[in-house]
Amino acid sequence: MGPADQLTVARIALAPLIVALFVIDFSGHDYWATALLAVALATDWFDGWIARRSGRSSAMGSLLDPVADKVLVLAVLIVLVDRGVFPGWMVAAIVAREFLVTGLRLAALERGVVLGARDLGKLKTWTQSVAAIIGGLAAAGAVQDDVAWWALLAALVITWVSGLDYARVAPQLLRRRPA
Repeated sequence: MGPADQLTVARIALAPLIVALFVIDFSGHDYWATALLAVALATDWFDGWIARRSGRSSAMGSLLDPVADKVLVLAVLIVLVDRGVFPGWMVAAIVAREFLVTGLRLAALERGVVLGARDLGKLKTWTQSVAAIIGGLAAAGAVQDDVAWWALLAALVITWVSGLDYARVAPQLLRRRPA
């Protein structure tokens, strides 16, 4: 496993720590959780940069990278529902889309096709990440909950537009015979 894949795995491993920081009550815990979240999310860009620069992109990295994004961001969004920052229905709609696209990725993989991130999928990840960070700041009291709500609404819209983009390519992928 190369350095890029190691960063991806580290991002997954940071998710429980970030959740714990949001949940365990001590002075400044929401700020610490949000700061660590921002650092973890920055590794998403950095691991891709390392893989491209070294020419060591891997199929494992292509599969693990979106999983790491989902684990990290969805865990935080769910915690922020519990904290009263985000409405559960919005987060549930995002989670549902993520499961549907993950199912599509698995169906494509069974046919020998690794479905890489699409441009709208990258935008989706970015908007969800920004919403999670703004939500963390709202939990800390640094921004209004309304600002976090609007950020999550924008992420929700982009999330479902991106999901429809993946659904558009699904028929041609699913018609292929398994490898």
